[in-house]
Amino acid sequence: MGKVVAQANMSLDGYVAKGDNSIGRLFDWLQNGAVEMPSPAGDITLHVSPASSEHLRQWTSSLGVLVCGRTLFEVAHGWQGRHTLDVPVVVVTHTVPTDWVEAHPDAPFTFVTDGVEAAVARAQELAGDKVVTVTGGTIARQCLELGLLDEVAVDLVPVVMGEGNRPFFGKLSADDMLLGNPTVCIQGDRVTHLVFPVQR
Repeated sequence: MGKVVAQANMSLDGYVAKGDNSIGRLFDWLQNGAVEMPSPAGDITLHVSPASSEHLRQWTSSLGVLVCGRTLFEVAHGWQGRHTLDVPVVVVTHTVPTDWVEAHPDAPFTFVTDGVEAAVARAQELAGDKVVTVTGGTIARQCLELGLLDEVAVDLVPVVMGEGNRPFFGKLSADDMLLGNPTVCIQGDRVTHLVFPVQR
């Protein structure tokens, strides 16, 4: 079974979005480099630094399934039935959006209504030996608290977003959770790619 990794673009002060779910300048680094990279789904073309390009190629080739919450699914309009990373998506939700499912009958999306643990288990079944990536702060926090994560991957952007925004993990119900020393530390252009192992 592959690793379960929480991944996010994050500001220097720990936020992944503003209060209205807009992302400000968190993704500017995806369009500020000389290396042209079509997304796996072919829906957008990135322009990143050579260091970021190599990191992204390794990251995207390792992915098997993405797990997200209903809020991110709605904000992204369900990626029109095909995620930019071109992998199956498992959505944690209280209710299945039946109208969306009927409108996208061939979309590789699975809606799980019985919690994060069940969603991650389903994602691991689908991913096999590939990585399950968890995105969205609320889902990432629940996975961290439940001991489901193997790693935390952060694309750290040198921007300060200020108060009233959405933090990556938010408030934990447990004490501070210590991660290991980074196993990946790559300096791109206006982004630093970091991967931390989760200590259990």
